This record gives sequence, structure tokens and C-alpha cells, in this order.
Amino acid sequence: MLSAALVAALVGYGSTIALVLAAAQAVGATPAQTASWVLAICLAKGVGSAGLSLYARVPVVLAWSTPGAALIAATAGLTMAEAVGAFVATGLLIALTGAVKPLGRAVALIPDGIAAAMLAGVLLPFCLKGTTAAQTLGWLALPMVAVFALVRLRNPVLAVLAALATGIVTAYTLGGARLPALSLPLPALTFIPPTIRPDVLLGLALPLYLVTMASQNLPGFATMRAAGYTPPVRPALITTGLLSALSGLFGAHTISMAAITAAICMGDDVHPDRAERWKVGLIYGGIWVALGLLSPVILPLLQSLPPGVMTLLVALALLGPLMGALTGAYATPPTRFAATITLAVTASGVAAIGIGAAFWGLLVGLAVFTLETRTRRP
Repeated sequence: MLSAALVAALVGYGSTIALVLAAAQAVGATPAQTASWVLAICLAKGVGSAGLSLYARVPVVLAWSTPGAALIAATAGLTMAEAVGAFVATGLLIALTGAVKPLGRAVALIPDGIAAAMLAGVLLPFCLKGTTAAQTLGWLALPMVAVFALVRLRNPVLAVLAALATGIVTAYTLGGARLPALSLPLPALTFIPPTIRPDVLLGLALPLYLVTMASQNLPGFATMRAAGYTPPVRPALITTGLLSALSGLFGAHTISMAAITAAICMGDDVHPDRAERWKVGLIYGGIWVALGLLSPVILPLLQSLPPGVMTLLVALALLGPLMGALTGAYATPPTRFAATITLAVTASGVAAIGIGAAFWGLLVGLAVFTLETRTRRP
């Protein structure tokens, strides 16, 4: 159990921490607020995973919303207080989805292809930046890309983590990066009073809610079912929503169900007795708490790397989610054109009346889909 929980936590942390840092930078977070963001979200994941596993007696593994972090990183012109207002609102929406059945039904009415296309439009610009970052880094990019490609042939889950380790070693040994003065100060949570703006709720909170539900929570529940467990859907949504709202006050974005890392914690090699595998959630939660407490050491190491290293790592980390989103966007013929419109508008980054592109992409895609559906009717 310990090895499975450790691998799952390190993969989840190492493969997407660069994206969380990019999101914090996009909304103007100070170093103290960034540290608080990472600590709060690690604590929320740890407490939520352990609590839900103990309550349901099944292995419940939580993650931070990777596409949500990408969505935040793609925003512009927001303050940290405004972002916090959106994070709290998103958490409350997720909790309401678990508590109020009609809200969950309304979300289910959005076609999967259009929701996936919105996610693909959010992810695509980050993947495209990887080429520019590789050109800027020059030869420093070659080991990262080579290790990523080779490890992915054998174990896709560990590929990004291996690329991160390669980038760190290369940058600090041959790339001229200097080690920061390392110390272990006590990590601290920084309370950030939220600012509520209607346009930010529509442009960030609503898309963040939708991508978290569609690309994280639903696949996470499906992963549990595939492993033979009955997922605690309503308790999980209420718990992750309330924890997201609470941790959002300290800068953290949304937590959700995990899919890939959850699969690591549910296999036969975790424990021969499947009835005992719920305990891996307790260990996993404890490791995330430890990662949060060690963030004052980890974050300076990552932030001292050349900027292109983290940009390239984000691009490599999002290739898999982008492939999955594109597959989902074009899986169903009736929604393909609407999905294409959604992807194009979202990826353009266009913003109108202060509302971001993800909302407009979803709105235009739904309008086109509705028009086509009504036109096809006899």
C-alpha cells in the first residue's frame, strides 16, 4: 500500500505542479500566496482522500483539477482576490451538485463532445507553447523530451515525472541554474478575502466548474466502477466542493476525484484483499499532507529553474489530457461541428465584456448544437 500511495502522490504532484505555478503567476499571486495555494490544496486533498476512504471503506483518491489549473493559467487581467472569489464559487457549485439533484441533471444535459472540446481549447495553447520553449532552451530540451518519449513507451504514468527529474538535474548541473538557499521554514496559510465579480463568475468559475466535473469527477467515478468499487458520488461531491471552497480562501483552486493516480491505488498489487484497499486512501492522504508541509523547500527549487523548463514540462504533461479531450470531442458525429466551433473559440483566447474565452466557446458551441438539432427534426 505504501509504495502505491507514494507513487500515485509523486506522479500527481510532480507531473502538474508546474501548471499550478503557472496558474498562480497568471493571477498575480505573491510568493507567500503561491506557497499558501500549494499548502492549502495539498491539505485539502490529503484530508479529503483520508476522510472519504474512512467513511466509505473504499479507496477514494483525490487530485487537484489539472484542466482547471490550465484554465486559470490561460486567464488574464484578474487579481488574486478575484480568482479566490471564483475558486470559492466553484467549490460551492460542486457541493450543490452533490446536494441538489436537478443541478447535476442540468450539467449532464451538456453534450460530452462540446464539454470535451472546451477542455481541448483550454489545453491546446499550452501544448503549442512547448515548441517555443524547446527552441528557447536549445539542447537543454533534448534530454527532457527524449526521457519523456522513452519512459512513455513503458509507463505513461511516470513519463512526465521522469521528464521533470531530468530537467531539474540537467538545469542545475549543466544549464547554469543556481540552487537557492534552502531552508525549512514553517509553511503558512495566507487568508485572501475574496472579491466577487459577476463577469469573473461567468468567465472563470463556471468553466472551472464544468471542466472539473466533466474531465475529473466523472472519469474518477468511472475509474472506481471499473475497479469494482461503488463510488460515493454524493458524499464525494459535497466533500470536495466544501473543501475546495474552504481552501479557496487561502488561494487554492479546485480539488476533485482522480482518475490515473486512482487506478494506481486500486490494483491487485495494492493488497490481495480488496476489502482492505481502502486503507491506501489514508496513506495517500498522509503523503499529500507531507508534500504540502515540504512546499517551502520544493517550490524554490522549481522556481529557480529556467522558465522554459517549466513551460516545456507543462506542454508535455498536457499532451495526454489533450489527446483524451480531442478524442471525446470528435467521438460522436452529431456534435462534431459544434465541438469544432467550441474548440476554435476557446483556443483563440478571445474575451468579451470581461468574460473569458472558455465561456464563449461553450456558449457558441451549445447554440450551434441546438440549432443543428432543431433543424434535423422532421
